[in-house]
Amino acid sequence: MNNDLLFDFNVDKAAKTVYITREFNAGQSLVWDAFTKAELLDQWGAPAPMRAKTKYMNFEVGGRRFYAMISPDGQERWAVQEYISITPKTNFKMYNTFSDENENRQLPGSEWDYNFSEQNGITKVSITIFNESFERMENMIEMGFTEGFKMTMNELDTLLSTLKK
Repeated sequence: MNNDLLFDFNVDKAAKTVYITREFNAGQSLVWDAFTKAELLDQWGAPAPMRAKTKYMNFEVGGRRFYAMISPDGQERWAVQEYISITPKTNFKMYNTFSDENENRQLPGSEWDYNFSEQNGITKVSITIFNESFERMENMIEMGFTEGFKMTMNELDTLLSTLKK
């Protein structure tokens, strides 16, 4: 990982919002694909030693991704992501909520807004996560979201470096 690349992670409890900015030493199209294609998401979308498994993904407005994070002992934590808007290569928004293995949602959820931009071969991804409830955000953080998300970003960095070659 290039330590000169930006990585900011800020929690605004009063606003129930998490702000993340991360730079990657890869082109915008490749980074976009890593966030929007199941076969790539499954390679980095869960913090080690967990792994991600997408049951299905339809990346279009109104489409969904239904996936699980699976622990080494086989426990599955399911989630549904519903795509609200997509501007190819630059922005997408989704609604995210945990669920059971039958896709029964566990509300409240969160709204995610992803923005992608590139300058001189460095792609910046800015993510805003608005939680529908303070309790949900607190539970997420207590469950290790901050460390887990940082781990997944490092996994993505490693994946992108191998895909560029």
